[in-house]
Amino acid sequence: MNKRFIPAVKPPEDEGRSARWFIFSGHKLLVKANDGIPDIPVLQDGPRSLGLEIVRSQFLGTLDGEACYSADVPEGADAPQGMLFSGLRNMFDSLDGKLYRVAVVAVQVVDWDRTHQFCGRCGEKTRYKEGERAKECPHCGLTSFPRISPAVIVAIERGERLLLARANRFPTAFYSVLAGFVEPGETLEETVAREVKEEVGIELTDIRYFGSQPWPFPDSLMVGFTAQYAGGEICIDRTEIVDAGWFQADGLPELPGKISIARQLIDWFVEKNRKKE
Repeated sequence: MNKRFIPAVKPPEDEGRSARWFIFSGHKLLVKANDGIPDIPVLQDGPRSLGLEIVRSQFLGTLDGEACYSADVPEGADAPQGMLFSGLRNMFDSLDGKLYRVAVVAVQVVDWDRTHQFCGRCGEKTRYKEGERAKECPHCGLTSFPRISPAVIVAIERGERLLLARANRFPTAFYSVLAGFVEPGETLEETVAREVKEEVGIELTDIRYFGSQPWPFPDSLMVGFTAQYAGGEICIDRTEIVDAGWFQADGLPELPGKISIARQLIDWFVEKNRKKE
């Protein structure tokens, strides 16, 4: 049965019933293993039934009618027997897709709640705003919603070649398409052109929307584009980029994992060129 997630902020009246709990210690999610496959625990009385101390919790909504909650427990907490705390990136291919989607919501809500305990304008202790996913200051009235940081990512074609770059922040020597955060006052397309010009020095044309992906590490929304090379020679900035070049579909370097929209863009390029053969 396909599961449908319906976000909500008001918990059900019968809060005592069993519910799905997305429990985080830092940015690691508590999962139990069923024959080696991770699953999200269903609990009658929340994390306390597992002997875990709750720092704070949030109602997320329902998944196929089942109530879903997130919870923040102390960082470094010990996982109950038969369970473990694991990073979301590690579970992209193993956790049920619908559960993974709710986990993405959960980690962002937990992190937002964790970092908005006090008003950013006057320093007063904040409180939840009734009926909304928001925090409000009882002193000055400032309302704070969960932060989403938009970023663009772009696959740039030059004939049958794709521009790939290696960033100095990559933990291993893989290559990927270019990306960057949106600046105040920019359109997404302007961000694409600016980031590419700054990082590798080339001009673009035919910038087109490809798709988007929530990226909860910690709070980004990745907006994907494709574009065509319009001019210039590669000149890397040496600050963020350590190498860049044009690659054919049958000669790609080490690539990012399947979890990211970066890999979706690269796979799109490969499939497009394979059809030409």
